Amino acid sequence: MLTAKLYLTTTIDWVILSFTYDQAVILGFIQGITELFPISSLGHAILIPAWIGGSFREFIIEENQAYLLITIAMHLASSVALFIVFRKRWVGLIGGSFRALKSKNFQSTPFRVLGYIVIATIPVGILGIVFGDYFQSIFGKPQYSAAFLAINGLLLITAERLSRRDVAHEYHDSDAEIDHRVDAKSAVVIGFGQSLALFAGISRFGITMSAGLLRKLNHSVASDFAFLLSLPVIVGASILKLPELFTSDANQWLGQILVGSLVSFVATYFSVSFLVRWFKTKTLYPFAIYCLAFGIASFVRFV
Repeated sequence: MLTAKLYLTTTIDWVILSFTYDQAVILGFIQGITELFPISSLGHAILIPAWIGGSFREFIIEENQAYLLITIAMHLASSVALFIVFRKRWVGLIGGSFRALKSKNFQSTPFRVLGYIVIATIPVGILGIVFGDYFQSIFGKPQYSAAFLAINGLLLITAERLSRRDVAHEYHDSDAEIDHRVDAKSAVVIGFGQSLALFAGISRFGITMSAGLLRKLNHSVASDFAFLLSLPVIVGASILKLPELFTSDANQWLGQILVGSLVSFVATYFSVSFLVRWFKTKTLYPFAIYCLAFGIASFVRFV
């Protein structure tokens, strides 16, 4: 038992020291491209290193807490890019809500939309705090991520099949449209749906949009609301854990983390810009098929 423990410790130390700039770039690119695609950035951050193998695969083992912290730093970089893409919307929502509070006009569109965002964020925040240790305990196991990625594909297909197709894919990109079609009950349901993304392999954006579709939102409103909901959760989770990044052994790779975060920022910016145009006319089906195929193949590989 003592020998095994010493070997494990030695192995982890070697793996930690082997985290390179090339690996940081790969992780940053994975994070940025997949963060808002409905294919799970966290699942891919586990599965792709596992497929590559070698020291890169060993880096994601459960005992290496530094890997979790590094991905959090890259998530924070993604949140900055996401804010920049939607900065006018956020400035309008926050500024409009302050004006509504000052004038006591609680029926104003910015105040109501920001309220729905807060309501939908509460469930995932509470569940993340309460069950965070459990989700972290299975974080580095590729077989779990593969299974949840395949489930994610099935959820996307189910949402598309059951959603109401009464509105052509007209993209309004409008707070007024969200205010018109979303209510407090829908926000709660969407918020609990978003909580499923605590499982690595379940896409936050995908499950949020799917929950919106099941609440009879059309694709443009469901995706628009999902984009706005992504920012508070990513920022909240990142800020909560980020101090650990500078008080743990992970601080020895700050150079790699900064490079990976920069790559994540750029990749997120372009991927979100692409998706905003995509959901003007298209559906979740291509992403669902991809998740099923890659999830099943990965499960067979790592089970």
